[in-house]
Amino acid sequence: MRRFDKQMTELNDMLLEMAAVVEKSITLTSQALIEHDVDLAKKVIADEAEVELFEKEIEAFCLKLLLQQQPVAKDLRLISAALKMITDMERIGDQAADISEIIVVMKGSPQKLAHIPKMATTTVKMVAESIDAYVKKDLKLAKSVIKHDDIVDELFDNVKADLIELIRTENAEYAIDLLMIAKFFERIGDHACNIAKWVVYSITGKQG
Repeated sequence: MRRFDKQMTELNDMLLEMAAVVEKSITLTSQALIEHDVDLAKKVIADEAEVELFEKEIEAFCLKLLLQQQPVAKDLRLISAALKMITDMERIGDQAADISEIIVVMKGSPQKLAHIPKMATTTVKMVAESIDAYVKKDLKLAKSVIKHDDIVDELFDNVKADLIELIRTENAEYAIDLLMIAKFFERIGDHACNIAKWVVYSITGKQG
């Protein structure tokens, strides 16, 4: 195996490791929300630094590849896509921490709002599959992730409808906290969609 091929395999492994950390953050954030587990939320906030470290390490690795290997067009697209993807993953980590910060100060747990946990589950799946699509160079899977963005948007609309009813029975501050949480999950879905679009670019040379 060529040295460059080995380095690309190493890059894939690093991306998968970063994705695993990001997926874990979203999953734990969702759990902390449903169980109103402040300690778990604080753990997500503390783990945000690990995601940022991964971003810096992968960025440095990609730049080294670009400088040392002078990759051909197809490989250049793969490396460029990786650089874009880690930015989106880092933002996903940020938003998981943002949700957790709200959970720490929020009074009450959204037991009756089924759409927020569904948003969390859907976005975790989108992040996992977008990275999987990159590693496997799976165009069909990447396009499937992009389509899932509409599902997250629809769930967000459902949350807003739920909150209108909630405002009538609960305090407004609580409802606003839940709306912010739902908005952060929607943004996570957008970032997962961005990752999938960069996967499409890495394979076809055209953004999805």
